Amino acid sequence: MCFLWLLHRPFATAAKPLFDLNFSMALTLEAVKRAAHLARLEISAAEADATLAQLNGVFDLIEQMQAINTEGVAPMAHGFDVSQRLREDRVTHTDQRAAFQVPAPSVERGLYLVPKVIE
Repeated sequence: MCFLWLLHRPFATAAKPLFDLNFSMALTLEAVKRAAHLARLEISAAEADATLAQLNGVFDLIEQMQAINTEGVAPMAHGFDVSQRLREDRVTHTDQRAAFQVPAPSVERGLYLVPKVIE
């Protein structure tokens, strides 16, 4: 999505930065075709029109959400006020490396030895 947004933005200049958030997020048919070309996708005219409508719909929704005043709203990690139930940090299993390495074909100093595959 961000990739498509950057496609229709002009290159940054000294007078106008590239990441100005006060603009209308609307794609053109040429931008959709360009994105498809860059992604090496073959897209028909009907698919390009449908994609343009869908992406502009998403951009309209983003503009509506950006218009909402979020001043003083704290960021949330979850939609509900929940806390993570944590268990006590203690060892529950003993080291079984030696037992696991018994059936291995080749072990040296606690490491599994494998055949060389890259020269």
